[in-house]
Amino acid sequence: MSDKKANPGVVAENRKARHDYDIEESFEAGIVLTGSEIKSVRAGRVNLRGSYARVVNDEVLLYESHISPYEQSGVYFNHNPTRPRKLLLHRREISRLTGLVRQKGLTLVPLRIYFKGRRAKLELGVARGKKQYDRREDIAKRETQRDIERVMKSRMRD
Repeated sequence: MSDKKANPGVVAENRKARHDYDIEESFEAGIVLTGSEIKSVRAGRVNLRGSYARVVNDEVLLYESHISPYEQSGVYFNHNPTRPRKLLLHRREISRLTGLVRQKGLTLVPLRIYFKGRRAKLELGVARGKKQYDRREDIAKRETQRDIERVMKSRMRD
């Protein structure tokens, strides 16, 4: 909850992506949504866990992201929750992403959906998968940093 108060424009964040991947570079992309989808996004009913993006025929598509159906919309006007969604990027950015993804071990991972003005944007990360020992190492670093801060805080009180 505190993340949403700190940055009110952020609708959904893919925290698992930062745990599973090393993010090398990030891009801001627009996202093509239907009317019922944008209303669900504004309501915060988005899940990015397990989603990914691919470059297909000089277009970038987002797969496996779940945007819940809008409850006030009728049956006929609602959308498929996990349909592929087109991402809007400049031609130069798409060609750069194509070159980066062709490298071994790199993938496109959505990091967060947020609003910039009235438009919904998606932060797309070019990521390399972490090994299990890298994840353990990151957790150990975080825990030691917390211990150091805890000791410093207790010393400042005394």
